[in-house]
Amino acid sequence: MLSPRLYHFLDERHAHYATLTHDRTITAQQTANAAQIGALHFAKTVMLKIDGRLAMLVMPAAYRVDLDRLSRAIGGGDIALAGESDFRDAFPDCELGAMPPFGNLYGMPVYVDERMAEQPEIAFNAGSHTDLVRMPYAEFEQLAKPRQVSLAQVM
Repeated sequence: MLSPRLYHFLDERHAHYATLTHDRTITAQQTANAAQIGALHFAKTVMLKIDGRLAMLVMPAAYRVDLDRLSRAIGGGDIALAGESDFRDAFPDCELGAMPPFGNLYGMPVYVDERMAEQPEIAFNAGSHTDLVRMPYAEFEQLAKPRQVSLAQVM
């Protein structure tokens, strides 16, 4: 089931999107495989703490975040991966770890790896470990208003 907050947000804006249900998965790589979407095309949402505040990084599932490079890309700051206990309560309508990359719906900034912006479509978890949303990248960008950053470190 889609996050109710995401569903209402997309429908109120008449967004063009499709949903897909797949077998339960936990990791972004597993989700990409289950949905038969390449790991370069499936977006994972990495939760961060930047100067103590929660933020999202959206990047291809095939890659790992380089925190030093990210820090340079956003102009410095103390950046760390957020633990589940840090963001557990931030997404009350989502399963833990399956939050959609719309930080604007949850009061936090969103950064996107420029490699996602090169894709015609983006697919991402929709609030559960069995549902995802697929939409044109340009529409995601217009709705989520992420800040684009340049990262590169292959898993």
